Amino acid sequence: MDMLQIGLLGVTGTLLAVQFKSGKSEYGIYISIVLSLIICFSILGRLEIMIDAMREIGRYIRMDQAYIGTLIKMLGITYISEFASGICKDAGYQTIAAQVEIFGKLTVMVLSMPILMTLLNTIREFLT
Repeated sequence: MDMLQIGLLGVTGTLLAVQFKSGKSEYGIYISIVLSLIICFSILGRLEIMIDAMREIGRYIRMDQAYIGTLIKMLGITYISEFASGICKDAGYQTIAAQVEIFGKLTVMVLSMPILMTLLNTIREFLT
């Protein structure tokens, strides 16, 4: 799906969910979840292109494949946390949404620590 189709799908789904919000509000939440899943699966197809590009970059600069895997994990964590947070916000649970976002950010930070330490060691080797 291209961006125009995703945009139209999102707007149509939002308008449909708003129509149900006045009578049966839970139907609006179900519609938003289904639309989010459809968009999520279309993103997975695009993600494969990014993974191939990252592998190609890794071949050019002779980077450890573990770093590329870590970057892909970080991307997945941020997308999942935003997705879950958005659903919680749509359902009216802003506090839970904020906690999901914080947990996602902390998880990315913990995952990036080995890369940061390697970078600092490399800088230290250059300076000595």
